[in-house]
Amino acid sequence: MKHEKPLILLTNDDGVDAKGLKELVACLRDLGDIVVFAPDGPRSGMACAITSILPIRYQKVSEEPGLTVYSCTGTPVDCIKLSINEVLDRKPDLLVSGINHGGNYAICVQYSGTMGAAAEGCVFDVPSLGVSLLDHHHDADFEESGRLARLVARRILKEGLPHGIYLNLNVPNMRDVKGIKVCRQADGKWTNEYKRSENATGDPVFWLSGAFVEKKPIQTDNDTLALDSGYASLVPCKIDVTDYEFMNHLNTWV
Repeated sequence: MKHEKPLILLTNDDGVDAKGLKELVACLRDLGDIVVFAPDGPRSGMACAITSILPIRYQKVSEEPGLTVYSCTGTPVDCIKLSINEVLDRKPDLLVSGINHGGNYAICVQYSGTMGAAAEGCVFDVPSLGVSLLDHHHDADFEESGRLARLVARRILKEGLPHGIYLNLNVPNMRDVKGIKVCRQADGKWTNEYKRSENATGDPVFWLSGAFVEKKPIQTDNDTLALDSGYASLVPCKIDVTDYEFMNHLNTWV
């Protein structure tokens, strides 16, 4: 039988031309055959959004041995659904979403299009990883985040992931990261989330802003503390959001 290289599906929420995605391709290129299927422009903050009212389209951007790149008009999750259902000739062995321009730690995992795509890969039973660098600059240095993403990706290809589990890797913006810490998601929320200004006609407009504030007591093994200490954080996330412990109490209601 012909031996097939692992098939690695890549996507992001910053768009098919984003530097973080191109750096990810370069870091993973020798681990398998790579298919990039990414939005045609920025889709940050899309979380698990899907396009249900309008049709979506895709086109092949480029193709060479071991690497095919597609651009899609939909959301990051649309990209995963469409590629797996309609485009790929076999199920991917690994999905990696990123490298995101900006962190997706703590509650940000709920809003992130990067992590929404990773979660969708998990829904398809594809071992999935989201990768983010704590630097929003379009020309950020992704060398260290790419190195760490490769380390985790290789381990996933070797060992797989349990059903219903996907991984969230965040990397601090520094050249020499101390290592990777397995963490829990920090408990907190964004405050003062909008900055008010006016448009040319004097009408109020609102820009997303704010600061992240952690709920106390702060758990010492959370992702924000690891990142602040110079470590990359690796958080296992679950598709099943059921609180099984509270189910017992909820049964007393009914």
